[in-house]
Amino acid sequence: MSNDVKQNLKSQSTWKRGLYMLLYIIFSRVAEVVLGVVILFQFLLKLFTGETNDRLLKLGQALSTYLYQVFQYLTFNTEYHPYPFGAWPRGEPKSTRITDKSETGSD
Repeated sequence: MSNDVKQNLKSQSTWKRGLYMLLYIIFSRVAEVVLGVVILFQFLLKLFTGETNDRLLKLGQALSTYLYQVFQYLTFNTEYHPYPFGAWPRGEPKSTRITDKSETGSD
């Protein structure tokens, strides 16, 4: 093995990120189940009452944004730590990219 590979394998920050990634995979699965329940309940409300629940709309948006943030972290598109190590999201997702594409010159 080359020195670079050995050094990468010994990198504590990479292993730490791997642990965070494992935790976020678990958190995302739980959030997906909760989101599924919100979707089902919202559909049933619409079906039987003809209206949606505003609180469920906000919860659904927050869960969707949270999952977006988690997937951005898991795919190495950001270093931002989503909830519970960061703030709980409000509203639609905001860009959490480290670098702006226009600065790097790539599309």
